Amino acid sequence: MANLPDKDKLVRNFSRCLNWEEKYLYVIELGSKLPSLEETDRQRENLIAGCQSQVWIVLHHGEAGRVEFHGDSDAAIVKGLLAIVFILYHQLTPQQIIALDVRPFFTELALSQHLTPSRSQGLEAMIRAIRHKAGQLL
Repeated sequence: MANLPDKDKLVRNFSRCLNWEEKYLYVIELGSKLPSLEETDRQRENLIAGCQSQVWIVLHHGEAGRVEFHGDSDAAIVKGLLAIVFILYHQLTPQQIIALDVRPFFTELALSQHLTPSRSQGLEAMIRAIRHKAGQLL
């Protein structure tokens, strides 16, 4: 996640985008910065149900009880949305992840109204999966 911006910079970068096309390209750029997912992590239990695209999410305990995120998707825009979700949950504990509703951030970034219904459902499935997996880390 070292290549990804923090939450504040993410919001600033989105505010600089002049139109939806620029935001879309920025989302894709964020996805391209996610580190590659190990083949061993591309298992059925890490595959997220409810997404039209294939999405894998893996959570591990990190330093000081913080959660580390790894993931990938076969669709560029979905991989970018995954990167945004990881940014929003970065450096949080499992308890904090469960408590944090990231949906308002997508409204703040003006992404919610521009996602297709299937992408919105996939995003919701990713958020639910991350919160569930965080609960398993407790």
